[in-house]
Amino acid sequence: MDDDRREGLAPRRSRRIYLLPNAFTTAALFCGFYAIVQAMNGRYEVAAIAIFVAMVLDSLDGRVARMTNTQSAFGEQYDSLSDMVSFGAAPALIMYEWSLRGLGKWGWLAAFIYVAGAALRLARFNTNIGVVDKRFFQGLPSPAAAALVVGLVWIVTDLRQTRWISASGADLAWASFALTIYAGITMVSNVPFYSFKDINLKKSVPFIFVIGIVLLFVLVSSDPPVVLFSLFLLYGFSGYVLWFVRWRRGEPSLSGGRSASPGAAGGDACDACDACDDPGGSDEGDADDEDGEGTGEARSRDEREAASRRSN
Repeated sequence: MDDDRREGLAPRRSRRIYLLPNAFTTAALFCGFYAIVQAMNGRYEVAAIAIFVAMVLDSLDGRVARMTNTQSAFGEQYDSLSDMVSFGAAPALIMYEWSLRGLGKWGWLAAFIYVAGAALRLARFNTNIGVVDKRFFQGLPSPAAAALVVGLVWIVTDLRQTRWISASGADLAWASFALTIYAGITMVSNVPFYSFKDINLKKSVPFIFVIGIVLLFVLVSSDPPVVLFSLFLLYGFSGYVLWFVRWRRGEPSLSGGRSASPGAAGGDACDACDACDDPGGSDEGDADDEDGEGTGEARSRDEREAASRRSN
């Protein structure tokens, strides 16, 4: 009998390389690289839009992999690397070229803090599978952090084109500095951010919810840079509100090593924000698509296989 089918053993993750989910990951990676190139050419609005497109693609690769049963260890690692480029290096470079360059060493140090925060967040997510409460992200997901940073670039560039403001990126250098450092540090903090993982999309809902979705699309379409930046700005600060509420109630922090709650079992967090359930996905997005479930599964599988061999 196949070892993967023995009682008590988790299914072995395929080592094959599947085209469809990895095509979405490649497209997200392309968007991140394209954003860097456009920022170097001074087309900051295009660069910011490319990062948001990467978020959408990052949220799809994991879902496609699960729908087609094509999850793989390769996809898991590939998605993490793609997230690092699209939601780590690219937003930092865009912000540096747009605003932080004029601050000298303080500018590139702020950009580096963001990049390091994204890398550390992705690494921590991969090693914390099955440890933290799956209902919450531990720290700000990297796709949301990227949206926060490039969202500022997009909204200011758009408002300048429509003559609503005259301030340029250089004029907002210190505001950009503060936002970049805030996003970088919050990614590696223990502040809980709601993951929306306990929402059952297969459950029937009242008709009013469908109308709400239509209104949401209309709202975003009315002014994408303003609406999207506002939404991610609220989400970017919501974690501290949630942390304060949990602290007042005496609930333990996410760093306390508490296992995921039974009601939240299933996927993990991020891939914009579903990366945990990627082809083997990563964070971030994570979401996004914010990281990957393969590490925890492989460890537990190896332990069970060793115990089975000893018993035999």
